[in-house]
Amino acid sequence: MELRGYILIADITGYTTYLNESELDHARETLGNLLELLIDNTKPPLVLSRLEGDAVFSYGLEDGFVDPQTFIEMIENTYVSFRRAIELMVLNNTCRCNACANVSSLDLKFFVHYGTFVLQSVGESQELMGSDVNLAHRLLKNSVTDITGVRAYTLFTEEAAESLGISDLTEEMVSHMEDVPDFGRTLVWIQDMHPTYEARRHERMIRFDPSEVILDESVQIALQPELVWDYLTQSEFRNLTLGSDRYEIDRRGKRVGEGSVYQCYHGDNVVPQVVLEWRPFERILVRQPSPILGGKSQVHVDFGLQPSDGGTLLTCRGARPTGSGWQRALVRVIHRVMRPMIRRNLEKFKREIEEDASRRKSMPGAILSQETIDAAAKIGLRADET
Repeated sequence: MELRGYILIADITGYTTYLNESELDHARETLGNLLELLIDNTKPPLVLSRLEGDAVFSYGLEDGFVDPQTFIEMIENTYVSFRRAIELMVLNNTCRCNACANVSSLDLKFFVHYGTFVLQSVGESQELMGSDVNLAHRLLKNSVTDITGVRAYTLFTEEAAESLGISDLTEEMVSHMEDVPDFGRTLVWIQDMHPTYEARRHERMIRFDPSEVILDESVQIALQPELVWDYLTQSEFRNLTLGSDRYEIDRRGKRVGEGSVYQCYHGDNVVPQVVLEWRPFERILVRQPSPILGGKSQVHVDFGLQPSDGGTLLTCRGARPTGSGWQRALVRVIHRVMRPMIRRNLEKFKREIEEDASRRKSMPGAILSQETIDAAAKIGLRADET
């Protein structure tokens, strides 16, 4: 049966040079660890397909896919995890061999294409076949770095960008024409991943003292954090957590993030929420006025996502009320009264997204054994790479 959706390839960069200057035993261990990290970061609705040397292939069906910004954030999160792993290897290195000394030369690139394909089970893998799969595979060998100088990137084909609806985001990317054998001139968009990592390296989290917390309610959701995050950032579902009629977003940029403003409508009352922290799959922190006091008191509202055995623990916290002493005291009382309503809102959000997720198409992903990962690492040691 022919399927339609997204093809994603995560490919480790610089491995040939690394191998030429490294001892094979330690190099194979390094590649195995990095492949495991990429596999662990292949989250729903992405489905693991197979390994090919130092690359991880996955796909996502069109009907079960996430918001475009969420998809980009999933890729960015994988890149940040990869770079952090490399840095830890460097910091914790006590071995004097070249393989361990040169691990910092490794990097990562991603390839995203949209099209049709069929699936065929081959051993532990789910092999994708079709012309669009061949195009994605051919793009692994390209002139992007030679022409743009960008070494770690996400490459979106024109088909992927159009299907995702990210024309506004591609304005901040580099357009590039690639001559692909058997496919001809192919327009792609290049997102440099290094600025993303540098921004994440220097971000700081706002933390609350327990005495500042005036509301703390949680709900257990049987979905992974990536999916809960995606629902939490979609208007029709976010409204459920807030008990609002609707909301509008002033992005203050191409994407929702720090500095964006949610305008939440409760009947004739509009409550602006300024985003203070936007940590994909972990936390959304906003500052909003207390509607009871006409904006004279501000409150931090924090939605936190924590992985758990059952899926995700979603927590809503209110903290740091501002204003005079009596205003802060009144806000605390108001939030105590609101707790049952907040709890009902979270429970409704849980039910709605679990039901919606169950209606979406899903495919079983490949479950790769340690032997398969080790074998892929050995293949990677022999592979030629640009």
